[in-house]
Amino acid sequence: MNHFVNIHFLGAAGIVTGSKFLIETADKKILIDCGMFQGIKELRELNWIDLPIDVSTIDLVILTHGHLDHVGYLPRLLKQGFTGKIIGTAPTLAIAEIILKDSAKIHEEFTKKANDEKFTKHDPALPFYTKIEAEKTIAQFQVEAPDKWIWLSEHISYRFQYNGHIIGATFIELDVYGKRFVFSGDIGRTNDHLLEAPKKPEWADFLFMESTYGNKLHPKDNIQEVLSRLINETIHKKGNLIIPSFAVERLQMLMYLLWKLYKENRIPNIPIFIDSPMGNNVLEVFERFPNWHKLSTAEYRAMCNHMNIIESYKETWETIDDKRSKIIIAGSGMVTGGRVLTYMQQLIGQASTTVLLVGYQAEGTRGRQLQEGAHEIRFFGKYYPVKATVKNIESLSAHADQNDLLHWLSNIKNIPENVYLIHGEPMALDALRVKLKDTYNWHVTIPKLNDIEQISIN
Repeated sequence: MNHFVNIHFLGAAGIVTGSKFLIETADKKILIDCGMFQGIKELRELNWIDLPIDVSTIDLVILTHGHLDHVGYLPRLLKQGFTGKIIGTAPTLAIAEIILKDSAKIHEEFTKKANDEKFTKHDPALPFYTKIEAEKTIAQFQVEAPDKWIWLSEHISYRFQYNGHIIGATFIELDVYGKRFVFSGDIGRTNDHLLEAPKKPEWADFLFMESTYGNKLHPKDNIQEVLSRLINETIHKKGNLIIPSFAVERLQMLMYLLWKLYKENRIPNIPIFIDSPMGNNVLEVFERFPNWHKLSTAEYRAMCNHMNIIESYKETWETIDDKRSKIIIAGSGMVTGGRVLTYMQQLIGQASTTVLLVGYQAEGTRGRQLQEGAHEIRFFGKYYPVKATVKNIESLSAHADQNDLLHWLSNIKNIPENVYLIHGEPMALDALRVKLKDTYNWHVTIPKLNDIEQISIN
């Protein structure tokens, strides 16, 4: 008997954001990830368009991990009629809860500011979703453990496998009518400071693989040397080192590296301010789930005690007014929102300031503009000249590079019927396609947004 599986590429197809993949079968309709589009305006506007499917017929959502571009669309999914369970590992759902609540708060605050100060063409501007809508979404969360097969019907089962990248992250193996569909999610680094190396799939009939750094190798920087040099330069200039940081994983990694540098007497006791309410909540997730990372409880506590954890907006302004040289780590990592905007607004026009970018900067974000040498940046409807020094460390990325991606595939025993490259910009997608063809001679497809692939299974 022939079975048909339709794959709807509803996000992260031809682009690096908005991950959403609908697997449609006669038994079940399963959405893998449900992310927001980030980056250029053209992509962000897609968030406001309802999905081109009957959302009420989706049975469940399975999450690879808790980043916004993988979970941030969930409240809108409920608004369009989804009533099923949202399933992930315990740390993934803990992170997703933090991110959805924080995102809703930012949407509401930004909308109020835009309406009050009239720097919007919308009258009135509306939040993408509210805190109440985020809470309704979180009520549908269901935790499942990694490494065990979970049956959804007689013909469909899935399991989570540890994948590095961020705490709780997994790749998903989905067995449908005897064929294995593997969704990579975001693949972590082989040698990560805080997380173990990703597990590797051993069989994949249909592979859906991220390609964020499909055309790059991470530089082999000595991170400790780069950081200590920048910190000493900051002290010499009597300035500030601002590090825009993703609240999940990158913030904790930076804290760990800075704490180690101080402990090893490689930097002086310069004040370090952590200004990310969401990042503070993520720190608690690290404390709750010690089996998901390398830090011991004693190391974790010593690291946190060494930092100045900012808890109010009043303290943000006190930190800006503090004339000492200091390190400020604040969200968000691509300078798209969060507390870092306040620091940038006040300090980016000073030559004594250094801005250190430490992760992937999507097209259309302020982080990408800074990375590419923008002479001015727009915040809250006004332009500010960039006189600060801007530095970039790609080797701190939580994403696998091309070598790591190929290594992740090295245990697959069969020849996949098809590999779908997703979650990448066009050059990265094409470079990885060529590399996979040359290395494995596998059949590779690069789907476009809203493509539907019909797979026939005998």
